[in-house]
Amino acid sequence: MSSSEWSSFLGELDGLTPLRQDTRAHVARPEQDAASLQARRTAAETDAAEQACGLSLDKVDRLRPDDVVTYKKDGVQDGVFKKLRQGKYPCEARLDLHHHTLEQARAALLRFIRDCLRLELRSVLVVHGKGERSQPQAVLKSHVSAWLPQLPDVLACHSTQRPHGGTGSLYVLLRKSERARQETRERHQSRLG
Repeated sequence: MSSSEWSSFLGELDGLTPLRQDTRAHVARPEQDAASLQARRTAAETDAAEQACGLSLDKVDRLRPDDVVTYKKDGVQDGVFKKLRQGKYPCEARLDLHHHTLEQARAALLRFIRDCLRLELRSVLVVHGKGERSQPQAVLKSHVSAWLPQLPDVLACHSTQRPHGGTGSLYVLLRKSERARQETRERHQSRLG
């Protein structure tokens, strides 16, 4: 565009009033959204705190770095536990707690177990380390080994086989979801039926 054309164009615009226009969308947010957000946040924090309350940070039996950890709830079949102990179940998820404080480890463990249950995972691996160089030794190992049996969704746990970390990690067996239990019942009924 030449300068004379530009001048002519500007002359045509004389006397016009520009429109006020905001390019952002205005969305009315009722006050209850802020209140409901705060209520959800408080509920989530309370839920995590309530879950963590039973998991002590100081009152646990101390283990040695090379101690084998073993736990099985009543009702878990011996064959299932033996398979877990031998590492024959595929590891569907893994949590590494190295370099975590006790508080961080407890929160991470609770989140991990909750997420595994939501995803309907059954056999998972929790790495806590042996704690050979910590003072006192095996602090995290002792706590994780004490916490897992307290969780209602943990059916069994056992120190892993050497390729998976040995006494520095645990195989953990989680309860089946209701949907998976129903599928098992139906499968057994069809075999019997």
